[in-house]
Amino acid sequence: MNLTFVFFLGLFFALIGVIPPGLLNMTAAKISLKEGHTRGIVFSIGVCIIVFVQTYLAAIFARYLSMHPEVVDILRMVALVIFILITVYFLFVAKASSKQQIEPKIKSKHSRFFQGMLMSAINVFPIPYQAYVTITLASVNWLDFELTSIISYVAGAGMGTFVMLYVYIFFFDKIKSKSFTSQKNMNYIIGGITGIISIMTLINIIRDF
Repeated sequence: MNLTFVFFLGLFFALIGVIPPGLLNMTAAKISLKEGHTRGIVFSIGVCIIVFVQTYLAAIFARYLSMHPEVVDILRMVALVIFILITVYFLFVAKASSKQQIEPKIKSKHSRFFQGMLMSAINVFPIPYQAYVTITLASVNWLDFELTSIISYVAGAGMGTFVMLYVYIFFFDKIKSKSFTSQKNMNYIIGGITGIISIMTLINIIRDF
C-alpha cells in the first residue's frame, strides 16, 4: 500500500469534512481576528491533536465493521434515523440566536490550546464520518487496515484539518461579511449536507434489500 497516497486520502477527506462553516473553524477564525494569528494557530493545534485520536478510533472501528458486515446493516439504519433527525432539526427547528454571545477573555496560549482540545473532543462528528470514509476506501482497495496505513491516513487527516483551519484563520476577513457565515445559513448548510447523506444512505439500504 502506497503510504503517500493513503496520507493524501486522509488529507483530502479531512479537508472535505471541515470545509462547511462550523464551530471549530469559525472559532479558530474569530480567535485569530480578536487575539492574533498565533493564538488561532495554537487553538487549531489543540483541535488537530484530538482529530488524530478520533480518526484513529474511527479506523479501528471501521476495521471491526469490515469483519462484521451484519453490524454495518444495523448501524446504517441507526445512522439513517440520526441523519434525518439532524436534517429536520437544522432545517426546521434551529433558529439563529439574536443574542450576542459573550466569550470569556482568555489570554493564555495554553488556554487556547486546551480550549481547542476540549471543543474538538465535544465534536464527535469526525468519528462516524471517518469510520464511513475509511470502510468505503477499504471496500475499493484504496486503504487497508495495517497499522502503517492507518497511521499514514490519521496523519493526513490531522494535517488536512489543520490546513482548512489555517485557511479560515487567514481568510476570515474576506468571508466574514458574506451571508453564508450567518448562523441561519450555517444551519441550512448543515441541514442540506445531512439531508443529502440521508438520501444516499436510504438509497444504499433499499439497494441492498
